[in-house]
Amino acid sequence: MNISALKRELDGMKIEDNPAIAQQKSRDFYWYSPVLKRQLENVTADLVVSPKNQAEVVRVLAACHRLGIPVTPRGAGTGNYGQAMPLSGGVVLSLAEMSEITTIASGRVICGPGAILADIDRATRTHSGQELRLHPSTYNTASIGGFIAGGSGGVGSINFGGLRDFGNVIRLRVVTMEAEPKVLDLTGEDLHKVTHAYGTNGIIVEVEMPLTASYDWIDVIVGFDSFMGAARYGNALGCQDGLLTKLITPIAAPVPQDYFKRHQRFFRSGQSICLVMVAPHSLDAFLAFTRREGGEVVMNAASMSEEEKKGLPPTFELAWNHTTLRALRVDPAMTYLQSLYPFPNQLALVEKMDAMFPGEVFSHLEFVRFDGNITCFGLPLVKFTTEERLDEIIRLHEENGCPIFNPHRYTLEEGGMKQTDDIQLAFKREADPQGLLNPGKMIAWENPDYDYRSGKTFLFKGLQRAG
Repeated sequence: MNISALKRELDGMKIEDNPAIAQQKSRDFYWYSPVLKRQLENVTADLVVSPKNQAEVVRVLAACHRLGIPVTPRGAGTGNYGQAMPLSGGVVLSLAEMSEITTIASGRVICGPGAILADIDRATRTHSGQELRLHPSTYNTASIGGFIAGGSGGVGSINFGGLRDFGNVIRLRVVTMEAEPKVLDLTGEDLHKVTHAYGTNGIIVEVEMPLTASYDWIDVIVGFDSFMGAARYGNALGCQDGLLTKLITPIAAPVPQDYFKRHQRFFRSGQSICLVMVAPHSLDAFLAFTRREGGEVVMNAASMSEEEKKGLPPTFELAWNHTTLRALRVDPAMTYLQSLYPFPNQLALVEKMDAMFPGEVFSHLEFVRFDGNITCFGLPLVKFTTEERLDEIIRLHEENGCPIFNPHRYTLEEGGMKQTDDIQLAFKREADPQGLLNPGKMIAWENPDYDYRSGKTFLFKGLQRAG
């Protein structure tokens, strides 16, 4: 790999080749998974390039194409399964500096891929009382481009579903990796070519997202004597069309008591909880509904003084993958899974799986709107013992009708898609004919005959060398 030739070609651009910094910028939160921690420990880029605009992105991709050097895009590095880790070395393309917010209008915002989600909301709230529809629990640090390329949904999915649902992204501007890179504006069904594709088939250089009305969301935590009490409550709350919520997260004891250090004073021993974000105008009706459903409000930020709220993270930083992060900080042997409990049997499936692994798997649900129906994803915590046992827990979920989106795999197919995405594969052939964009993440490109249902981890040949 002719890195010195590349440096000459990119003279005048912001480049970092210090090995320690290159390695740091080649990392995400892959260590959430003990499997990926072992596999990806030695992955590192040769160079970090930080373009300031679209023209510089075009320049980098053209030069790397000419020299045959792989390029892995990176937002803020808050992904969880190696999406932004350069399995074949080469260039990490950091888009953090392309963070300008260029247009705010009724129902939409246009910005660079490096814009941080919380910064976008601050700007749109100030401008016109609007906010993004969806954000991950890493809201304060994650970039919008990284969220679209690596995320699937999050806070707000109870109202709007997932990022790949029609309407949740308006337009993406993407640069291809060819001898003469093209700049394409994708809308409508063409967006599926690049959403949740880890940058394997184009670099996002501009994003247009829908906005919704913004509120000073109120954090509430509701306690229950049993986890299924919390789960049934969460499901019923999600079905209340007149109550505006943004987050509904049931979590089984003893997770809150053991891992939510700053909130521990609110929980009784053995109490399962449901985390909620509720709009101020819905609060009284929400409290009435909660009383009727037998929930005990253990924390209501609306009735707390500034002094009482001091030092408490927002509830969304206890939810989604922050639940896993908080557990890992206390007990490094913890990891997690991602599952779907399909509608209309979600509660029966939740009850069955919750009882199956006592003391080993701890239930955590996120209620979402999925194809117009209220159902839930699971992000259960798992006490890790061996990779074989982890695979067995996954198999038992799948055999019981709960698909697992495996966070212990770094490929698109094994993690989220569960199948070859023919649209993304066809677009990669067009946009990245040499296969230099984020190599190793799309099995269908690297090894079309591979059966990823075999359960064996696909080890990309570049990674076998790296290891």
